[in-house]
Amino acid sequence: MATGAYDLSSADLWLALTGQAAELEQFLVWHVRLPRLLLAIIVGSALAITGAATQGLFRNPLAEPTLIGVTSGAMLFAVGMLVLSARLLAFFPLWIQQVSVSLAAFLGALLTTGIVYRLAAGRGRLNVATMLLAGIAIAALTGAITGLLIYQSDENELRDITFWSLGSLSGANWTQVAIAAPIVLCGSFFLRRDALALNAFLLGEREAAQLGFSVERVKKRVIVWTALIVGVCISLTGLIGFVGLVIPHLLRLWMGTDYRRLLLYSALLGASFLLLADTLSRTIVAPAELPIGILTALVGAPFFLWLLLRERRKTNWI
Repeated sequence: MATGAYDLSSADLWLALTGQAAELEQFLVWHVRLPRLLLAIIVGSALAITGAATQGLFRNPLAEPTLIGVTSGAMLFAVGMLVLSARLLAFFPLWIQQVSVSLAAFLGALLTTGIVYRLAAGRGRLNVATMLLAGIAIAALTGAITGLLIYQSDENELRDITFWSLGSLSGANWTQVAIAAPIVLCGSFFLRRDALALNAFLLGEREAAQLGFSVERVKKRVIVWTALIVGVCISLTGLIGFVGLVIPHLLRLWMGTDYRRLLLYSALLGASFLLLADTLSRTIVAPAELPIGILTALVGAPFFLWLLLRERRKTNWI
């Protein structure tokens, strides 16, 4: 809270928090930096815990929520709203125009996840492998439609699309915190309740069922909560990549695959990581601001490549 384009000393920060500072400093702390700090914590923990849960569901340490269509759907609907909003919402009140992109991204995330789920579900059973393939197909289709919309956009719309796709916490406010916090907290609670089931999934679905877990219900719960959590986060901050992949995998290398611990520590490390990344994005090119998605990709992509090389060495490919 003290660091940024306008630095505060510890004493000034304390005065601002207690309502004794100048009006400008109180506004900076209470209405700009504090909600942004809290939103970074919420979104970071959300992306990391859903990444860990998705890896448990697919029994693949390189899986992430993108595979179930959340990200591609949010991107398509957000781009569609950015390109078409001037024509669709011209006669609506200003506040509807302001929240239209976030609402469209959230609905798009849920809709595409629902489509992927229906494609993979049959005869009362969800086939995880089919869901993976369906997610890839839907991502390709939505990507093509998104590209068509981008092709039709003008310069201002293209700038907005680029900025949204790189992710940012710059617009954080108390309303966004109030929207995200209950969904993320509730969803994280229920994901942690399925930690033992995810541990059993490591043995295989049949073995998990023999241990007494309702496999299909667990899979449905994980997918629904992941879609809700990631959908609301993307709708508020844009696309922030690699957090759901890097954080759980890093912890898995350190503490193993016990999801009772992995989910909790993923949330904590994810919150810390995104808070640090956001602090750097605000300060590294101050007074300008670097999109946070660039920083997470700069960290996540090399780590992902290191994982691939590590797996190659383990399997004696090289």
